[in-house]
Amino acid sequence: MFIPIVSSQSNGSEYWILATGLYQKTNGVVAKTDYFKPLFLNTVCVVLLCLATIFTFKNRTGQKRLIIVAILAMLSLGFWIFNYAQNLPGGIAAVKPGIGAFLPVAGILFCALALRGIRKDEQLLRSADRLR
Repeated sequence: MFIPIVSSQSNGSEYWILATGLYQKTNGVVAKTDYFKPLFLNTVCVVLLCLATIFTFKNRTGQKRLIIVAILAMLSLGFWIFNYAQNLPGGIAAVKPGIGAFLPVAGILFCALALRGIRKDEQLLRSADRLR
């Protein structure tokens, strides 16, 4: 939420996007110039979905569904990041990605690995049930 997603410099001002909105630094004064409600709500949704997925470890089918919904939410988060980065002064070409721009990609990767691990657990349980 407080990690810079993208930043840009234009006309002596520095702009950066956080999950909470667009910030501008001019002459050493930082001001919040715009509030991005969809980006903020999507970020909170992704965090809550990932936490819910961790704590539903006894329900593997529910866990798989939550992971798929979390992946879709992360894809929409990437859409909102791209959409707001295009509107920065200087356009998308002048934007420098921050660490927050790569977190949705890492989140999708980790969710996919978790989904793979859940499937392997299910296969292991099925093979153990056959042995009994």
